[in-house]
Amino acid sequence: MSAARPAGAGSPVTLLVIAKEPVPGRVKTRLTPPFAPWEAAALAEASLADTLAAVAAAPAARRVLVLDGRPGPWLPPGFDVVPQCAGGLDERLADAFARSAGPALLIGMDTPQVTPELLTVDFADCDAYFGAAEDGGFWALGLAAPDPALLRGVPMSTAKTGAVQRARLVAAGLRVRELPPLRDVDHAADARAVAALAPGGRFAARLAQAEHAAVRR
Repeated sequence: MSAARPAGAGSPVTLLVIAKEPVPGRVKTRLTPPFAPWEAAALAEASLADTLAAVAAAPAARRVLVLDGRPGPWLPPGFDVVPQCAGGLDERLADAFARSAGPALLIGMDTPQVTPELLTVDFADCDAYFGAAEDGGFWALGLAAPDPALLRGVPMSTAKTGAVQRARLVAAGLRVRELPPLRDVDHAADARAVAALAPGGRFAARLAQAEHAAVRR
């Protein structure tokens, strides 16, 4: 049951980013084709860099990169880096929230169009934030009082993932505030649409390079 005033009201928020090291053949495999594996990895790196830049520019008590792999030159200063746990994505997301003793907002690396303004949240009048993804998942989840049990067992990477996760929050009696829906970068069409939303970012520049190279092949 939710309390009259959320535990996280007025408290600084921990911003969590869950990500994979951008290694060819391990990230953004649905972008191949039309792009080569190394190009898909370069796009993943640019997406991650844009995401981390937005997080770095947003107010936070702490910024944590929950990483599968090793950090590289794309990592800006000011982040704590912790390894992802073993298990499915639900377990890894749950473990990421367990890293925070206070209110936290978690995002992934697939929405390079995210802005610091979208990540500036306050739990004064809610217990949770939920950002739906256009593919049926979710791009952001915020909890005033992080409870890993709210994520464990949620089926991930399906068209119903977001609906199931949001229903979990409601069933727990949490007051949920919606963040604007965003489009994840999964396929080439997603990449083009997202780049058009943030034409000045690293991702848009890297996509232009990759598309130019693909045309010349």
